[in-house]
Amino acid sequence: CDDKRVARRVVSEAGIRVPRGRTATFDDEDQAFMREVGSVVVKPARGEQGAGITVGVTKPDELNRALRWAAKHCPDVLIEERCEGEDLRLVVINGKVIAAAVRRPPEVLGSGKHTVRQLIEAQSRRRSAATHGESVIPVDDVTVDTVREAGWELDDVLPINERLTVRRTANLHTGGTICDVTDEVNPKLARVAVDAADAIGIPVTGIDLMVPSVTGERYVFIEANERPGLANHEPRPTAQAF
Repeated sequence: CDDKRVARRVVSEAGIRVPRGRTATFDDEDQAFMREVGSVVVKPARGEQGAGITVGVTKPDELNRALRWAAKHCPDVLIEERCEGEDLRLVVINGKVIAAAVRRPPEVLGSGKHTVRQLIEAQSRRRSAATHGESVIPVDDVTVDTVREAGWELDDVLPINERLTVRRTANLHTGGTICDVTDEVNPKLARVAVDAADAIGIPVTGIDLMVPSVTGERYVFIEANERPGLANHEPRPTAQAF
């Protein structure tokens, strides 16, 4: 689980679908891959909690910047085709899916009075309070780029009831939210998660899939996590199953 490239290879050999991807070579071949697939996700090959990840890269200068950002966290960088859909986390314990949740990127809601920066800071304080300091929204280049891509600047006043996604990743540590979907998940997706955990050979894991719908069968494997946040899925019986 520590090396995303190894996890990709292991589950792919077990027949599980993974996005098209390559290890970055920091040359024209990276740019050629991005042009071929259209939009990419750039991530450190080793790392956790969403650090160093850039989602939705489509331009040459964006790719160079994303590669430099990821390389600060790990010298080995993975470039993957971006797949649209929802970020589904399935917690597998001893061969069973105990909990499933959709994770969504952080967003703010305009008040007509406050700037985007003020709204982010206020939302970050709320997320921090709700998670005992584990979840905050960083105001960094990734946030600035995400806000700018939507047509806004940090110091713009967001109109009342305007919703603005301020980061593209749904990681809880960078302000994402979680919505339980355990009772809705398609049995095929649950089977994929169990098969992935079995292929990796780990009894407790969080399997992340990108899915168009949690009730459908389509998916791609994103990564596996050896330390899934069991408490994030309460009241599902994750602790008891553990």
